[in-house]
Amino acid sequence: MSIRQIAAGAAAGLLFGLGIALSGMINPAKVISFFDVTGEWDPSLLFVMGGALMTAFIGYRIIFKTWSHPLFDTKFNLPSAAEIDARLVSGAAIFGIGWGIAGFCPGGSPPAILLNPVPTLIFIVSLLVGGVIARLFIAPRFQTAKA
Repeated sequence: MSIRQIAAGAAAGLLFGLGIALSGMINPAKVISFFDVTGEWDPSLLFVMGGALMTAFIGYRIIFKTWSHPLFDTKFNLPSAAEIDARLVSGAAIFGIGWGIAGFCPGGSPPAILLNPVPTLIFIVSLLVGGVIARLFIAPRFQTAKA
């Protein structure tokens, strides 16, 4: 990996973290109130999702069709799997349920350390432990089933 690629990744991560912080997504109470549609619902995070959709639209509809490769690489690195299967749906459900319960998502948790260090660090450690458990015990089952 070249210095330019590392710098581009760091700049993208910094921009993402800044956007998460400015939108309020580092505040679990704001996120939980977004999911609380029967109580004190706060719809302001819809603007964040709208911005994400516009960014994705530009990326997929304009950039991928007009550019042959990214600025600092020889090809676009996109996922090859296109099917919607039980693994994808169950992973998305677990992600959404966890996000709604804790108010944290993996992308918003590093900047949230500044706002709420102890709960955020507990979340990050739990996320990492869950990832290790999934890699050791769950992923091999899916690979065995495909073989």
